[in-house]
Amino acid sequence: MHSGCTFNHRYVKSNPREVENATWMLTVFHCFGQYFCLHFEAFQLGMAPVYMAFLRFMGDEMEARNYSYSLEVGGYGRKITWEGTPRSVRDSHRKVRDSHDGLIIQRNMALFFSGGDRKELKLRVTGRIWKEQPNPDGGACIPNLCS
Repeated sequence: MHSGCTFNHRYVKSNPREVENATWMLTVFHCFGQYFCLHFEAFQLGMAPVYMAFLRFMGDEMEARNYSYSLEVGGYGRKITWEGTPRSVRDSHRKVRDSHDGLIIQRNMALFFSGGDRKELKLRVTGRIWKEQPNPDGGACIPNLCS
């Protein structure tokens, strides 16, 4: 359990060639009085081995739309950022994964970010969760950032 709306996790795998349905322990966050869980896993996307990270909201889809999140991975002066709306835990894990609704990193890029001899995955994923607030001047939303 992690309290707070920002996170910084490191995922390590000694043999990154083994990607067939590799998963890491879920991280649960308590933020804005709600619970979210961060998934990180490896799988084959067609012929390409990939890693995927995504956030799920422990509630229904309508409530999940009140929140947004960002994930960032990088190293050596390069980074990839993903922003989205967390998916409800009422959607199956497979449905979320198969919809590709999250940060997807090809293995070669993940190993580049890991540095060294590319024989071990050492990937740092940082992110934050924020609550969307209705804009009183119109229908658009403005983010209410966590401190």
